[in-house]
Amino acid sequence: MKIVSTPQNPTPEPNAGNGDSSLERAWSEVRRQLSTSLPEATYRMWLAPVKPVQLRNGTFYLEAPDAVRTWVERRYSSMILAALKTVEPGIRGISFDEVSPDTRQKSATTPSPGPNPTHVFDRFVIGPGNHLAHAAALAVAEAPSEAYNPLFLHGKPGLGKTHLLGAIANYLKQNVPELRVLYVNAESFTAEFVTSLKADGIDSFKRRYRDIDVLLIDDIQFIAGKQATEEEFFHTFNVLHESGSQIVLSADRMPHEISTLATRLSDRFEWGLTVPLESPNLATRITVLRHLVTEAGLEITDQEALTLLARRVKTNLRQLHGALTRTIAEASLHSTPLSSDLIARIFPTQTNDPGPVTPERIRELTARHFQTDIETLASRKRDQRTSRARHIAIFLTREMTNLSLPQIGALYGDRDHSTVLNSINRIESRVSVDPEVTVAVDTLRATIHSSKDLTI
Repeated sequence: MKIVSTPQNPTPEPNAGNGDSSLERAWSEVRRQLSTSLPEATYRMWLAPVKPVQLRNGTFYLEAPDAVRTWVERRYSSMILAALKTVEPGIRGISFDEVSPDTRQKSATTPSPGPNPTHVFDRFVIGPGNHLAHAAALAVAEAPSEAYNPLFLHGKPGLGKTHLLGAIANYLKQNVPELRVLYVNAESFTAEFVTSLKADGIDSFKRRYRDIDVLLIDDIQFIAGKQATEEEFFHTFNVLHESGSQIVLSADRMPHEISTLATRLSDRFEWGLTVPLESPNLATRITVLRHLVTEAGLEITDQEALTLLARRVKTNLRQLHGALTRTIAEASLHSTPLSSDLIARIFPTQTNDPGPVTPERIRELTARHFQTDIETLASRKRDQRTSRARHIAIFLTREMTNLSLPQIGALYGDRDHSTVLNSINRIESRVSVDPEVTVAVDTLRATIHSSKDLTI
């Protein structure tokens, strides 16, 4: 099944993949030096999870969980390199990236196709607010077109809709590879449709979206009010449903609550099963935090710390993840363990819902996070830092508000529809893959959702 969306070192060098003992011996000595140079808590939290991968062309390649990698790169790279040079004088640098520069450049400019590979059923934490949605999604994955068709998932941002759609697509890729599965978001559907009209390639567009076995579209509410796009999707829906193909959709509200959506579409969206996802309760939030900590390879001795964090951050799972990322960052900056006292300082009072998120708040806090200003975000500057800040601000505005792509573009220097969509796709493809992007997005999510501004 294809998921569519979009000087040689003169001395011998060991390779960790082959279990080379010399590489492990070198790293063991480096760890000994680091452990004696840093506070025990700091070493255990940040350096202990780091592992050697290989030594190639004078570069010592390392790996670490996403939650710690960025901070280790920023704060401890020079210390690690200095220790390595005492063991292997020929080493010229370290890297946490195993791909070549050409590959990095390609991945930075071309969004990865299909769903996030980390979105699988095993990583979805089930609770009272999402157990039915999880069960329905799993049923569809195990028996496409036989369980619920269409399946419509709805709920506020950050509750797991995108995760479940991705889990269905990834499950089918793994278990039923012969099926033709297409996973996109509504904005991509719209952009492809508009492009096909301009390029006179509507037939190719129709084949792409109608000659398939499973169609999954995230955030379908974004086609509402776009008359031509609605018309095209109406016919696509009918063709797929009549042919027995599985359709899975998600939105931030129930079909009949999408006010500008044509009635004939909202009616069809409710032909199958419509399932809500609700805010996670305390037990679910604690479980999510424990999973994140385990995946990050962190060791927390204060078991009440996660409970306190779960009590103070309630809005959604994205905010919870962002709050944990922020706490980890603070622990790194101050070389302190992740504890209840630290969380109490970062979140001094219970975090309440601050009300609707505004585009202005997103722009302001993103600019502050990247140490720039709103005017620069809207400018034509294209240096790496400014571009990344702008892409993330656009991505978060799309995620947290109901603004259309042209409206978002107007906020950032009158950029057109395709430019805004490209920014969104860039960040979507890098979240959970690029540690620096992941930390920035998670931290900003937590800050934007907070009832008062947090120091970034």
